[in-house]
Amino acid sequence: MAGGGNAIRGSRVGAGPMGEAERGEAAPRQLVTYFCSHDHRSVVAFSTEAQVPESWDCPKCGLPASLDCDNPPPAPKIEPYKTHLAYVKERRSDAEAAEILDEALNLLRSRRKSGDIVF
Repeated sequence: MAGGGNAIRGSRVGAGPMGEAERGEAAPRQLVTYFCSHDHRSVVAFSTEAQVPESWDCPKCGLPASLDCDNPPPAPKIEPYKTHLAYVKERRSDAEAAEILDEALNLLRSRRKSGDIVF
């Protein structure tokens, strides 16, 4: 690339160094360490005026982390997908299911005898 301009690449006219003087004073901070069950340590900076949360999601594995290094929270239990039948079995006992089935079969048989159902 030819040319001997005085411009510095990546800067604009009037741009100067970004320092404390231009941005103002930084708010006082406190560093808080959280621990997850995979032995990860996450250090998070909070304002000294902010209320520090008891738990924080670990940025490395996504598990919940807490302030207690000796007793980190366990990983949440992931329940498997339930089928429609599993939900029905939670709501109905075997006796209730048998009773409902008998009612449905009797209704079906009575319709067949009367000729309401055509196959």
